[in-house]
Amino acid sequence: MEIEMKYAIDSNEIAEKILQDDDLKEIEEEGSREEVLMKAAYFDTDDYILSKNDIAMRVRIEGDRMFAALKWRGKNEGAMHIRGEINVPVDDPNTFLIPDVNLFKESEIGQEVISLVGDSVLNSIIETQFVRNRFRIDNGAGIMEISVDRGEIITADAKESICELEIELFSGDEEALVEASEKIREKYDLKAELRSKYSRGLTLLGIRN
Repeated sequence: MEIEMKYAIDSNEIAEKILQDDDLKEIEEEGSREEVLMKAAYFDTDDYILSKNDIAMRVRIEGDRMFAALKWRGKNEGAMHIRGEINVPVDDPNTFLIPDVNLFKESEIGQEVISLVGDSVLNSIIETQFVRNRFRIDNGAGIMEISVDRGEIITADAKESICELEIELFSGDEEALVEASEKIREKYDLKAELRSKYSRGLTLLGIRN
């Protein structure tokens, strides 16, 4: 399960101010700050069987590592996004071009995906390329990861920029996440980002409003 708050950032200037925020630095976990180049591909069949069932299959390169992921049946209430998530480390670089649904066969959602896809070919329908600056904070009630993402969402015929803040709950309760997020939102006058990167990509493709 993934629980996070997501906000649109209006400018690089605001993004940098968040990353250098003195209040956040006071509760930052030492050694947790890093900058990572991320490139992801989202896969589906020609008839979009996974997106029709509210499932996203993603393969993402994170620096020198690669992970395959399933995310499913998410919901959001304002800036809060909650969804099921499975991440699997991957060694074969070809997975970024030709993903294997059997990577997830040990899970219930993986079996559902295997059944839905059947013999159909999976194609990359959306790509994202962005730089993530991230660090962890501990506000005494929860541990969270602060991430600022800047880059692009790319489809065959369109592109859209990414400049957003994600605050993901690692441990603690949702109230701790909301409290920390509200302080940042108010300080920088941020607006809730109601859609995931994948959902925004589907909108670019014209298959989701």
